[in-house]
Amino acid sequence: MKKAAVAFDTSNYTTSFAVFDGETGDNSGRLLDVAPGQLGLRQSDALFSHVKRLPEIVRALDLTGLEIAAVGASVSPRETEGSYMPCFLAGACMAQVLAQTRGVPFYAFSHQQGHIAAAAWSAGRPGLMDEPHLAWHLSGGTTELLFVRPGEPCFTCEIVGGTSDVSAGQIADRTGQLLGLPFPSGKALDELSKAAVRKESWTPKVNGASFSLSGVEHKVKQRFERGDSPEELAFFALASVFSAVRKATENAQKKFGGVPVLYSGGVASNSLLREKTPDGVFALPRYSTDNALGVAILTWRALCDGR
Repeated sequence: MKKAAVAFDTSNYTTSFAVFDGETGDNSGRLLDVAPGQLGLRQSDALFSHVKRLPEIVRALDLTGLEIAAVGASVSPRETEGSYMPCFLAGACMAQVLAQTRGVPFYAFSHQQGHIAAAAWSAGRPGLMDEPHLAWHLSGGTTELLFVRPGEPCFTCEIVGGTSDVSAGQIADRTGQLLGLPFPSGKALDELSKAAVRKESWTPKVNGASFSLSGVEHKVKQRFERGDSPEELAFFALASVFSAVRKATENAQKKFGGVPVLYSGGVASNSLLREKTPDGVFALPRYSTDNALGVAILTWRALCDGR
């Protein structure tokens, strides 16, 4: 039988289970249900939803002919001390029980490390995990620019920039709420923006690699109240956020010597960002959003390294 690593990721909005055999991998994931008009879930509700959803997610992957050699899970948002969200307990507990019953090692990683690994691997640049680079984590709750350094037992991520308040994903979701779009709104907003006629944007003030996006949210509300079309509002919101991201990236590359820039997180699947960033390293869209594949890849690497 061929050996493989499996892993779980139970973020605030997606239940995921993945397998990786050193060459190929697959991910099974499903968004948690959020009631229309709401902008997320309480942690207690998210944790309960993951527990109910996990058996379905695991059944969706065919593990026939594979020997589970290691099990991994994301156990926190970041690898820094004090980083904690209860929803990650669902996947972490399931992974530890599976590892114990199989008699195989369990490896713990952060959700953020998983995002970076999935992005690097699916972009065809797995070597980035072993060299210094910049990485954006752009999602519903996070807009951080990271300096990634290789290390043991896994690469480390230092926050060197990003938003000081509202995240890129929150701008997308709050704009989507104004327009009556489903949550999360990123995909629908992306499609709307493609039909914009007046392609206007605004660039927030960028200090080094840091910026605030609350001004973008304020201007979006103003434009909504004045009657901008949904298409124009969608474009304005996204293009304004990405103008800050681009400026911060340029400033960071000057500081860190022009190292490669990797883009991960659900917002990184946006077509406008990809169009305006031809030199960026982007994950495949399905591996930009929350997934367990990155954690499965890191689990396999840890197993092969004998950790």
